[in-house]
Amino acid sequence: SVIGNLRDFQILTNNPLVPERLENLGPWTVEYCPGKSLREILVEARDRVYAGHILYTHPLSGSVKPNETPYKSVVVSRKAWGFDMEQAELIANAIAVADKFRPLERDYGEQVRKDFQLIDYTLLASALGV
Repeated sequence: SVIGNLRDFQILTNNPLVPERLENLGPWTVEYCPGKSLREILVEARDRVYAGHILYTHPLSGSVKPNETPYKSVVVSRKAWGFDMEQAELIANAIAVADKFRPLERDYGEQVRKDFQLIDYTLLASALGV
């Protein structure tokens, strides 16, 4: 489950299911970024980590490869606590892994997109303990 001050975190996501289900459920905030790619969510998380925010969830949690799903949710601290080299390496490595796998050029049907949304949401909800 998520460590740290539970009132100190926000969820960065491009998954429409996350704000729908979690927006007013807890002490966190949801920063919904529709249209951003999985990689763009990771870059946003990286920029926050470089600015001193804390990663509360692993950026590549789950067993779905980054090129197989368009959705990603990452939990970071709202407050900058100070730069941490290990966190910076973790997020940089996650982006490198995402870059290594070229996105699969295929048009997912609505049901497949909903399945990927549910997988991402379930991993997030598990980390949040909801």
